[in-house]
Amino acid sequence: MRLSDNKVDALIIGGGFYGSAIAVYLAKQRGLKRILLVERETSLLARASYSNQARVHNGYHYPRSFTTAYRSRVNLPRFVHDWPHAIKQDFIKLYAIARRNSKVTAKQFERFCREIGARIQPAESHLRNLFEPRLIENVFLVEEYAFDTSRLAQSAQRELEESGVRVRFQTQVNAISRGPRNSLIVVIQSDETSIDEVIDCQYVFNCTYSGLNQFQGEFGGTRTRLKHEITEMALMQVPSVLQGLGITVMDGPFFSMMPFPARGLHTLSHVRYTPHLNWSDERGIDPYKRLASYECETRVDRMVRDVRRYLPSVTGAKYVESLFEVKTVLAKNEGDDGRPILFERHVELPGCYSVLGGKIDNIYDVLELLNAEQFGSVLEN
Repeated sequence: MRLSDNKVDALIIGGGFYGSAIAVYLAKQRGLKRILLVERETSLLARASYSNQARVHNGYHYPRSFTTAYRSRVNLPRFVHDWPHAIKQDFIKLYAIARRNSKVTAKQFERFCREIGARIQPAESHLRNLFEPRLIENVFLVEEYAFDTSRLAQSAQRELEESGVRVRFQTQVNAISRGPRNSLIVVIQSDETSIDEVIDCQYVFNCTYSGLNQFQGEFGGTRTRLKHEITEMALMQVPSVLQGLGITVMDGPFFSMMPFPARGLHTLSHVRYTPHLNWSDERGIDPYKRLASYECETRVDRMVRDVRRYLPSVTGAKYVESLFEVKTVLAKNEGDDGRPILFERHVELPGCYSVLGGKIDNIYDVLELLNAEQFGSVLEN
């Protein structure tokens, strides 16, 4: 191990959307001057920020969790305003309510949308005709968007550079411990050198998503229990009749076919077949290593077989490939629609925070909490 000459105010672990946004916030809004962001991959937003539905939620997805739905409704216009170049709006978004085994009826869904202030109206007949009427009670036209992860990553890179945040790729954190003068000592390692370096910092923001609890040293892990899933997002080339559409069928039978702007394709996800494997988070069991050793066999045939009962024209879709990734949720919310953020201060390591968001627009919930924290550039040169 060698002592690095790096002495920083804040170290951000993880270059996904949350890590990048928090680094920019600390620099622009809180005035921290020496900020280092470390990322295991070769680029920003390369893992969970990329391998998802790329949906900017407007609340419709969460009829059984008013709080989650309402926060999405509030956060969507802010997200669209802050990252306009990454937003795709030029598609028609439909929500269809299943007749059987749905946890909400069409009337309940309409009432819920009005309660949270989300726009909704009955879909026109040519759109309703896409669905099997014996299985679908009603179809609604709603307002919901998608984001282009590639453009989002470009914007994040530009903002980090403008904010003076230093970024090191192919670098991971091995340990976090207490240091002198109320500082934190973080051991990092570059893939290039494989040599441990020591970073002296005042604040640490653990934004590693599925890897939140995989550090050594005095890091005790999150108090909140986590659950991991290996998930499959199928990328599809949809037939012309489905081009320009985003479709969600809910809420029991539950699947979505959403535009994926970064590839010019659609994602297909299914409540039954998208999750492949799940387990409770444990120290020493690296979720990313578990994913790397998992035999990723697609279930797209089973997805399409079930989806075409409700949406017959999906038969003409062509499978391109699947994105397999680890999805992490709070164990207490695994059985409901709630997707709150995790925001924890580690009392054993003052200045160390762990952050996890269930959706990309949750970032504003994180920033509101950070607004209440006391930060300052206090390390000596």
